[in-house]
Formats: sequence, structure tokens, C-alpha cells
Amino acid sequence: MQKAAVIIPNYNGIAYIRGCLDSLQRQTAQDFSVIVVDNGSTDGSREIVQEEYPWVRLICLPENTGFCGAVNRGIRAAQEPYVILLNNDTTAEPDFVQELLEGIARHRRAFACGAKMLQASDSRLIDGAGDLYTALGWAVARGNGRPQEQYQREEQVFSACGGAAIYRRDLLLGLGLFDEEHFAYLEDLDICYRARLHGYENWFLPKARVVHVGSGTSGSRYNLFKVRYSSRNNVYLIWKNMPLFQIILNFPFLAAGFGIKFLFFLKKGYGREYLAGIVNGLRLRKGHGKKVPFLWKRMPRYLKIQLELWRNLGRLRS
Repeated sequence: MQKAAVIIPNYNGIAYIRGCLDSLQRQTAQDFSVIVVDNGSTDGSREIVQEEYPWVRLICLPENTGFCGAVNRGIRAAQEPYVILLNNDTTAEPDFVQELLEGIARHRRAFACGAKMLQASDSRLIDGAGDLYTALGWAVARGNGRPQEQYQREEQVFSACGGAAIYRRDLLLGLGLFDEEHFAYLEDLDICYRARLHGYENWFLPKARVVHVGSGTSGSRYNLFKVRYSSRNNVYLIWKNMPLFQIILNFPFLAAGFGIKFLFFLKKGYGREYLAGIVNGLRLRKGHGKKVPFLWKRMPRYLKIQLELWRNLGRLRS
């Protein structure tokens, strides 16, 4: 059996899919399989995978199930002990798979280990070096826009970016996989948050590197769909993972964080969509059975996470 399955969700990724798959053929490690889960593409990218890459297992879905639906289908189809999630708008450097396998093996309590993601427009700059989460309710791609040389240290992060990360498959299954209510955006932070509540860690591995176009599926950094789903999912993530006492403790910070974001998106012309997302998130929590239950034995983990949320307020530019 191979050590890992690389799972690539694809939706109309004709501009990127060849570069992504070609980079996997150049890997120094070869003990992995590749699964492309196509989300009902209509641009010919599914046919490219089918005709030009016979070594790839192709799973075709009839409609767009979002990032979560696609990767969950791939995770269930895999048999390997590790799964590597990879965006279709990335190209992996030759040691990418090897570094991920070695890194997660070093960290016995690791749930996920994320790669160093570099900007396609200038590969000297960081796209993301792991994700932070703060008491303001802001998720931050660590290092975005900064020189990649500044991020050479292997270290724990709040969560690994699902665009290029390795996970232990048994833990993914045990946690219930990615929450398909998210569809897309913040689903990786949500599942890493859940893993933290269960006592696991998330790591950044600087030697595992990919070049990332960014917004290859959504089409732009800011758009109606992305703004609405991001605010919706953030409300849902907070309600789902934070116990009531922690929500109350963080409420002044969260109110300020959501207020600042609203003003930001109002200036961008997306204020209405941002508010609509918040309303949808509040509605989503009603009658929903996926809230992580409060357990007294988890109190040390709640407190450790809370201290990190406060500490990360001072790392917003890190």
C-alpha cells in the first residue's frame, strides 16, 4: 500500500490542472497515489485528467459540492494512512510529498501539517505559512506578502491551510471529516480547531513548498460568493467550536472584529453581502447538531486556545 493519497478537488480548473499534476510526476517520493475529485466541471478540465493522466484516479461528481464535499469523497475513497490535500491551482516542488510525510512522522501528536505556500506572481513572497486565529474572529494567513526567507522554522500553528497539507486519515474519519455545511472557506480552520479540542497539534513545515495562484476557482480575491460564505462560516465556526463561556469572554473582541470587517467590506462595495453572511451564520446554528459538546476535562485545552487567541492579536502582521 502507498503511504499517502494526494486528493485534488477540481472545478473548472483547466488553466491549472496540468501544471498541478505534472508537478506530482516530478516528486522525489513516489509512494503515493493521486485522486482528482471533479465537481461537475464544464470547461474540459475533467476530460484532460481522464485522457492525459491515466495514472490518476478520477472521481466525477455531477454537480459542484464545494471544497468540503469533494475532498470528503476523496478521503473516503482513499485507503492510505495519510491524505494530502492539494489545490488545483498549485504546483508542488519536487520534495513536497517527501517533506510532508517525514514531517508528520516527526510529530506524533500532529493532526495536520501544512506546506509553505508561495505566491505565483512572485515566488519570493509567502502566500501562506499556516493559519492564525484571533479573539477578533479573524483568520490570518501567516506571512502573506512577506519574504519567504523569514519563514524557515518548523513550528506549531493554529491550523494548516487545506490548500497544501497532510492529514492522518484515521483522525479525519474520527472527527467526522470536513463539515460540508461550510461548502468552502474556513473549513480547514474548523477541522483543525476540532482537532485541537481533541488534544492534537497542527504544524507548519517550511521545506514542503508549493507555488499557489490563489482564488483559482472563485476567480478573485473578493466577490459576492466569497464574502458572504466567509462571514457566514466564521459565525458558524465560532458557535460550533467555542463553549458558551468562551463566546461570552470573547464577545467584545468578536463584536469589534466583525464591525471592522463590515466597514472594510462596505468600503469595497460588499457590505450587504457581509451582513447577509452573518445573518445566515446565525440562522445556521439554530437546530444544528454539530456543535462540539462542552466537556470539563477539556478545560485546559479551552484555556490554552483562549490564550493563543489573545496572543495572536499581537501577531496579525506576522
